[in-house]
Amino acid sequence: MTKKALNQNAKYVQELINTIEPKFNFENKPINRFTIKADDHVRDVTNKLDQLNSLRGKINSIQNCNLKDNSKNVVMGDGDVNSPIMLIGEAPGEKEDLENLTFQGEVGALLNKMLLAINIKREKVYSTYAVNFRPKDDKKPTAQEIKRYSVFLKDHITIINPKIIILMGSTAMEAVTGLNGKISNERGKWKEIILKNKTFPIMVTFSPSYLMRFPENKKFSWEDLKRIRAKIQELSIEI
Repeated sequence: MTKKALNQNAKYVQELINTIEPKFNFENKPINRFTIKADDHVRDVTNKLDQLNSLRGKINSIQNCNLKDNSKNVVMGDGDVNSPIMLIGEAPGEKEDLENLTFQGEVGALLNKMLLAINIKREKVYSTYAVNFRPKDDKKPTAQEIKRYSVFLKDHITIINPKIIILMGSTAMEAVTGLNGKISNERGKWKEIILKNKTFPIMVTFSPSYLMRFPENKKFSWEDLKRIRAKIQELSIEI
């Protein structure tokens, strides 16, 4: 009886795979032999959630603040923390404060339609507010309040680290850029901010709540959305 020749190549292939690509698993299956581990993605998400939780604690520890005294919750943000697009609204309203979520009710429904108009699903973006507590009677926060919370907001931006930032409303515009003029004079133009030595493209546009009160301005918002879609394509952003 003759001995069957051993396939020495199999051993060398296994060793080569282990040497050049330790992030792959080799499995003795007829299909799907290689599976990429998601360790890096999981670590990134976990790290961001830890940082956001720490930031929430800092915001919640604010003293002598009328915004905080009027609110039930600190509304941090929601959505995909690894999204390349970050939406920043003005401040939570009654529904947002009660549900501890951003852009709820009719405002949220309109935002969903706006995003879908440029082929973006709401759950694919990350959204937050310029101030994290509901203002009394839903009034615009004062310049002092906006400035006070802008410190936290800029930390928030660096944690999420988006590729594009959309500022919805004058409060968000003032908090991030320092501009406090008419939003109609600033919307639709790409600007940039630098935080911790990184440049972020930003687009100022109308907030959904404003568009509900003044629907005649939806045509301008649509122009802004088309510019945002063009920037996404220009930067080859997948979303």
